[in-house]
Amino acid sequence: MNVEGRVIVITGAAGGIGSALAHRFAAEKAAALVLADLDGAAAEALADELPVEALGVAVDVTSAEQVAELVGETLQRYDGIDLFCANAGITTGAGLEASDETWARAWGVNVLSHIYSARAVLPSMLERGEGYLLHTCSAAGLLTAVGDAPYAVTKHAAVSFAEWLSITYGGRGIRVSALCPQGVDTPMLQDGLAAGHIGAKVTAAGGAVLSAQDVAGSVVAGLAAERFLILPHPEVQKYYLHRATDTDRWLTGMRHLAETV
Repeated sequence: MNVEGRVIVITGAAGGIGSALAHRFAAEKAAALVLADLDGAAAEALADELPVEALGVAVDVTSAEQVAELVGETLQRYDGIDLFCANAGITTGAGLEASDETWARAWGVNVLSHIYSARAVLPSMLERGEGYLLHTCSAAGLLTAVGDAPYAVTKHAAVSFAEWLSITYGGRGIRVSALCPQGVDTPMLQDGLAAGHIGAKVTAAGGAVLSAQDVAGSVVAGLAAERFLILPHPEVQKYYLHRATDTDRWLTGMRHLAETV
C-alpha cells in the first residue's frame, strides 16, 4: 500500500512511534489522519502541527465501545478507512510479582485493543474488498522481553492475532503487517531505563536504538511491499531464526545477556 491519498487511523498517536508515523504519513501525502490517544489534548496538538487534514481525539483503546465509536465516526466523516494502525502499547517492567491489575492492563492495551479495532473496522473493509491493518507488536512478540513477563506474553499474543487475521482475511483483500522493532528511542524505553527495568537495559544493550522516525520509514517501505513482518532492526530476523532452529542455545544466550546487563 502506498499511503498517499489514504485515510489512516493511528492509536497511541500522541508520542513515540505513533507520532512519528503521523508525521511520516503526512509527508507521504496521506489524505487524512485520525489520531487517537488516551491524551486527547496531545493528539489534538499533534493534529494541528501536520500539513494534511488531521483530527486528534481522546480514546481509551481498552474500551471496545470507544474504539467502535472511533471507527464509526471516522467512517461517517470519510466513508472509508484505508489503514488502521493499532499502535498503542505499554510495558510493565514486572515479572511474577506483577499484580492481576498489571496483567489485565497489559492484556487490554497490547492485545484486546487490536481485537477491538479489527472487530470494528473489518466489516467496512471487507465490504469494500480492501483494507490494511498495521499492528505494532514489538520484537518481544517474536523473541521475548527480559524482565517483563506481561509485555513478553501480550506481544506474542499480538503477533499471533495478526497472523490469524492475515490467514483468515488475506484472500478477501485485507492486508496485515506486524511491526516488530527492537530498541526505539521513545519515552517508553527512556522511562524504563530511568526506572532501572532490566528489560529496558537489555533492549538498549542488545543492538542499535533507532529513532522513531527511522521506524516510521521502515513502516512506509514495509507497507509498500505489503510485508507481514516489518523489521526495522534486520538482526531480529536472524535472532528469530536462531530461536526457531536452536532454541536451547538461544535460551542460553538470552540468559547470559540478562545476567551481564
